Amino acid sequence: MRVLFLGTGTSHGVPMIGCDCDVCRSSDPRDTRFRPSLYLELDDDTRVLVDATPDLRSQALAHGIRRVDALIVTHAHADHIMGLDEIRRFNHMTRRAMPLYADARTLDGIRRTFEYAFDEGALAGGGVPQLELNAVDGPFQVGATRIVPVPVRHGRWQILGFRFGPFAYLTDCNEVPASSRGVLEGLDVLVLDALRHRPHPTHFTLAEAVATAREIGARQTYFTHIAHDLGHAATSVTLPAGMALAHDGLLLEMRT
Repeated sequence: MRVLFLGTGTSHGVPMIGCDCDVCRSSDPRDTRFRPSLYLELDDDTRVLVDATPDLRSQALAHGIRRVDALIVTHAHADHIMGLDEIRRFNHMTRRAMPLYADARTLDGIRRTFEYAFDEGALAGGGVPQLELNAVDGPFQVGATRIVPVPVRHGRWQILGFRFGPFAYLTDCNEVPASSRGVLEGLDVLVLDALRHRPHPTHFTLAEAVATAREIGARQTYFTHIAHDLGHAATSVTLPAGMALAHDGLLLEMRT
């Protein structure tokens, strides 16, 4: 399995509009962060996109992505779904609707936000994204891969992370409940939210993320959903062994 980080930034992205801080003006390409998203090439060559950010067009062009077989959405906040209209291009290339997997609440949010895409009067194959909605209420199959949802807390919301064999992706969270910890045993790689140093009501601080990563005990942990408060180079040298900041364009390969 190959995992490509399309974006590792917070909802504002980095650099932020109108900001002149050191990270926003950094020449280190690892400090330039699109909104958070993954692209997975599964063992049977199925290609999966996790979240459709407002940067999806730029992400796809930057990494030469020409094919998406399925889309998984963690939750319906803007930085995770506002690229859904870009799915039209993949519809045109494959000549089929895009299978989309999310929990019931997220599907409701997508229907409301993209009401025009579900209008019965819209022309099939026309100017709207063609989405085949699938409700996730337990483990499900995409291609030959079994995917396990991992409920996490994102402030007052419960949203989903996902486990793909030895790899788990938990973006946008400030708590991994005890009821979800068993799903995360024996991981090779964990990806976990780590916004900044200062406390936030819906995201882990870096210190909280490090403590949670130690408890989960993956062989390697990467942090994502990173604000402009954390410069890549300066932050990386402070992290424990087996933990690192992810960055846009990071490619992981692992056996499943």
